[in-house]
Amino acid sequence: MPNRKDTMLISRVVAPRTSRVDEVATPEPTSGQILIEVLASGVCTSDLSPWLRGPEGGEPIELGHETAGRVVAIGSSDSRWAVGDLVTGLGGSGFATHALLDADASLPIPTGLAPTHAIGEPIATLEEAISRTPVTPGSRVAVVGLGFMGLGLLQLARTRAPRTIIGVDPNPAARERALALGADVVLHPDEVEAFVAAAEAGAPDPRADVVLEATGVTPGLDTASPLVKPFGTLCIVGYHHAGTAKLDMELWYKGATVVNGFCPDRPRVMRAMDAALDLVATRRFSYNPLVTHTLGLDGIDEAYTLMETRDPAFVKAVIVP
Repeated sequence: MPNRKDTMLISRVVAPRTSRVDEVATPEPTSGQILIEVLASGVCTSDLSPWLRGPEGGEPIELGHETAGRVVAIGSSDSRWAVGDLVTGLGGSGFATHALLDADASLPIPTGLAPTHAIGEPIATLEEAISRTPVTPGSRVAVVGLGFMGLGLLQLARTRAPRTIIGVDPNPAARERALALGADVVLHPDEVEAFVAAAEAGAPDPRADVVLEATGVTPGLDTASPLVKPFGTLCIVGYHHAGTAKLDMELWYKGATVVNGFCPDRPRVMRAMDAALDLVATRRFSYNPLVTHTLGLDGIDEAYTLMETRDPAFVKAVIVP
């Protein structure tokens, strides 16, 4: 039976690097909403800054937007959802036992998949970005940054049948994961210059038709730019949240195309989520090698600490209330 209660537990950031689990009233879904019992909620790097910073003189911060769960209440009588349905979608305040989702921003979890391995939002953003990038059969692809986003992009690139996939990351464990997921070549960022220099020594051009940047930091952009071949494409998928992310103007002189991998349009993200979940259902994309830590509501600070310190064993944490 769906677990619908009058009160629920929710994790909130109450101070820098400090979360607290509170008991609050369970919200009621309004028209166009569904209430889910949260079965899994992914920990996203985009929420690391609010956790590090803490509340700025206001209310505690509620995080967690990568949710999957079971419908326990419906706000509209004509909803396409029924109590008991397993769903994933776009939503907030997911580090809780219950959460509200917009009914039209939710999709069914494919049959036979555990919710921890069928969270739609993070792979939807990756699929949407790569769908606007010319990764085609026979192309050379480089992925710079082999954390969750980069390893996810590597799997999605493989579904496009590229000729070669190059993975770049300073973490040896990340490079090993990339090889296990199908990368043909892995490099430390310090090795990129020598790798590219082969183009000037009479050898076939080793640079990529498409470079997918998934670091979210300017040094990652500095590493990605030399890997782009003339008239190639750089897709910036990493989240560059603040400051000025500078691009190497050599991209201009190479005639390169730069794609903004961020998508602000919800319908586009939902279409990408539908496509991505189909890849998960047909075993062409797997969360299994990416979810390295499963924690309870009281483990959220641990998850962000692993993320902040770039623990070699860490790729992604999922909270299971």
